[in-house]
Amino acid sequence: MKRVTGIGGIFFKCRDHEAQKKWYEKHLGLAINDWGGTIFPWRDQENPEKTGTTSWSVFKENTTYLNPSSKDFMINYRVENLEALLLALKEEGVEQIGEMESHEYGKFAWIMDPDGNRIELWEEPKTPAK
Repeated sequence: MKRVTGIGGIFFKCRDHEAQKKWYEKHLGLAINDWGGTIFPWRDQENPEKTGTTSWSVFKENTTYLNPSSKDFMINYRVENLEALLLALKEEGVEQIGEMESHEYGKFAWIMDPDGNRIELWEEPKTPAK
């Protein structure tokens, strides 16, 4: 079973959410959406017909989305079969944080690494959300 297949997103907290978004837009040319981030599209190396995206987003400093981690960032990893991976991780003694969630834009689950970093696991939907 493949586990992680790539980076699904990078998320981090900042003191001045609006200023941070404007800085990245002005100086690095990122097209920041209303939700505070941008999407980078790409093509699969082995199957160029298959496309995917990587998200980048800033969060307000007081967000609780990264809890229980005390770190200011979180990486979202793409996975092929989230439910099977969660079973394997449980057998290996890795604790899942909260329950797996399913949305039109994919399935999500969270774990912590040994250094206390919250990790988001994401299985994209079989048919992309519109």
